[in-house]
Amino acid sequence: METKKSPRRVFKDRIYEQLARIGKAVASPQRLELLELLSQGPRTVESLAQETHLTVANTSRHLQILRGARLVETEKEGVFVRYSLAHEMAADFLRLLRVLAASRLAELDRIARDFFKEPTPPEAIDRKDLLKRVRKGLVTVLDVRPVEEYRAGHIAGAISVPIGELPSRLAELSRDQQIVAYCRGPYCVLAAQAVELLQQHGFRTVRLEDGVADWRAHGLPVVSGDRPA
Repeated sequence: METKKSPRRVFKDRIYEQLARIGKAVASPQRLELLELLSQGPRTVESLAQETHLTVANTSRHLQILRGARLVETEKEGVFVRYSLAHEMAADFLRLLRVLAASRLAELDRIARDFFKEPTPPEAIDRKDLLKRVRKGLVTVLDVRPVEEYRAGHIAGAISVPIGELPSRLAELSRDQQIVAYCRGPYCVLAAQAVELLQQHGFRTVRLEDGVADWRAHGLPVVSGDRPA
C-alpha cells in the first residue's frame, strides 16, 4: 500500500518537476544549438533549419519543445514565424552550462583542440585591455557573424565583416594593427576560419574565444545597431 505523501513532500516533488521541464527541454544537442543561435538574435525557422542542417519540420518540433519550457517565444512576420529567446537569462543559462561542461568534461576540450588544431589553448586575451586598445584605435575587432547577429548585439567597437564577405573586403583592413576576430563563442568555427584566411594574407590576427554572451557576463559593453560604438 502506497504511503500518503506529506504536504511538504508533495510541494518538493511539484517544484522539481517544474525545474525538470527546463532540463528535459535542453536535453538535446539540436536544441542546445538552436538556443545558441537564438542567443545571437531572432531567427526564422527556415534560417535556423539551414544553419543546423535540419529539416524545417524537425527544427519546428525542437522549437516547440523549447517554447513549451518557456525558453523561446515567437512573433509573426508576414508568412514567417520568427523565434527569439524568451529572456536574456536563457543565454546566461546556456553560457553557464558551457562553462560548467568545459570545467568538468575533458572530452569537450579534446574535441575542440582536435578540430581547431591548437596544441595548446589560445592565449587568453585580457578583455578590459582589449577594450582600451579598441577605443584608442590600436586594434581592429572583427565580428564575422552574419550581419543580422551583429545588429542584434556586438562587442563595443567591433566592425561587421561576415565571414562570407571577408575575402572581398581585405583591402578595408589595416595591416598596421593586430586583428582580433570573434563570432559566437569558443566553439564557433567562423572566427577560426577568419584567422586562417587573414594569416594566409599576411595579417597579424588572433581568435577571441568570447562571444557576445561572455562579454556581457563580464560587465563589458555590448551594443546593437549597424555601427560600432
